[in-house]
Amino acid sequence: MLTDDELGNIEFVRNERSKHIRVRILHTGLKVSMPHHVTEDEAMKFIHSIRHKIIQKQSKIEKGIERNNIHINENSNLKTLTFAVNVQAADRKNIFFTLKDDTLRIEFPQGTDCNKIETQQHFWNGISYFMRKEAKRILPERIEKLAHKYGFTYEGVKIQSSKSRWGSCSRAGSINLSLYLMLLPIHLIDYVILHELCHTKEMNHGVNFWRWMDRVTDNNSNELRAELKKYTMPG
Repeated sequence: MLTDDELGNIEFVRNERSKHIRVRILHTGLKVSMPHHVTEDEAMKFIHSIRHKIIQKQSKIEKGIERNNIHINENSNLKTLTFAVNVQAADRKNIFFTLKDDTLRIEFPQGTDCNKIETQQHFWNGISYFMRKEAKRILPERIEKLAHKYGFTYEGVKIQSSKSRWGSCSRAGSINLSLYLMLLPIHLIDYVILHELCHTKEMNHGVNFWRWMDRVTDNNSNELRAELKKYTMPG
């Protein structure tokens, strides 16, 4: 592995099946896949030839992370639908998670740099684990209740870890819900669920679809959609 002042850490990986140099751009560095006949020096020459483009891409990735990031530290006040998150330093060697009495307690070793991406990822891995458990406990029952109330039928529901969309519906009527719905208030969770249930009637976002949405939201679909846009998933 090499370190470049501008590009960060550069990791080289040999790929016997590859015919070309492939560069995976991360905001912290690069992961370079090379054919067996290419040397690291030759790969670096290629990287230098596209250095400007790489730096531009890394900048865009960094801005995206900053925009979408929900930062976790001792001062954060994160709450999910069913539990609050309490973070504090403790006299221990590893990061520890425990969910009790509607509070997810996270303890991390004294001196840990909470700003490090690795630490934030560790925090979110734990938070997501418990959100998934709670989502599986809460959301299937919620979708069943709303479907019964408004007369929808669906094939099934799965809880996924999507960070690109709150929910989706297949043409077969199978509904996928992101575990990150647990970061929303209950009325917006219901809005997303109803949105996907309406897709069991209309698989597009045409006029008829929004008629269905207005029917099940007391004509508040536009207001609810605008409110949902104010929320973001963790980066």
